[in-house]
Amino acid sequence: MSFIPLLQAAQGAPQQQNLLMSVVPFILIIAIFYFFIIRPQNKKQKETEKMINALKKGDKVVTIGGIHGVVSSTKEKTIIVKVDSNTSIEFNRSAIAAVVRDEVKAAKSAKKETKSEAKAEEAAPEAKTEAAESTESASENK
Repeated sequence: MSFIPLLQAAQGAPQQQNLLMSVVPFILIIAIFYFFIIRPQNKKQKETEKMINALKKGDKVVTIGGIHGVVSSTKEKTIIVKVDSNTSIEFNRSAIAAVVRDEVKAAKSAKKETKSEAKAEEAAPEAKTEAAESTESASENK
């Protein structure tokens, strides 16, 4: 689509349409910035806040400085991270970059989910075959 006919038509149009044509690109740019930059950043910030508020004793964490450790206790604004058997460091809650999921626990929970799904799938075909057999026997009796 060519914008040249629109621009030529706008030259003979009243001043209001000219003003509208010059404002529309700015509105589009603002909308693009909102949907591609501002909104995703707000979502990420909310997720980080949620993660920091959900920290509890025993969580494995990584700080923004790259220190790995286990949360030994939490306070209102700080967290004490146990780095070694006899080394504990106190950090601000905002210094926590990520909570490290225990891969063994995650693998076990994934196995449990697949086992429960497999059991559900095994139960479903049995129920279907029983239903089919009962309808066949009912049709034979007629």
